[in-house]
Amino acid sequence: MDVRAVSRYLPISAQKMRLVCDQVRGMDADQALTVLQFMPHKGAEFVHKLVTSAVANAEMNFELNRQDLYISQLLADEGPSMRRVKAGARGRYKPRTKRSTHLTLVLSEREQE
Repeated sequence: MDVRAVSRYLPISAQKMRLVCDQVRGMDADQALTVLQFMPHKGAEFVHKLVTSAVANAEMNFELNRQDLYISQLLADEGPSMRRVKAGARGRYKPRTKRSTHLTLVLSEREQE
């Protein structure tokens, strides 16, 4: 059984988010939550919130055991970018790109031996 959770339009670039995702991918759900709690990255807060939500959905909706869950897929895709400008020297302007991210998480159940 796979449980899927999605978080969209997060105000952080996908490149920064992938640094956090690579650390957590493949871990048990409880272990990942502990690691994310102590990570200094901004993206760790977003991933922690998503994993917490996915685990709660797995327990309540599908009646899965929390200890059997692990992160099988964690993807950080690029969302839409907001284009902004900032005034520069001598009447010019400097373009700013405010990037966003879509996170997709798939929790799977470990096979019992």
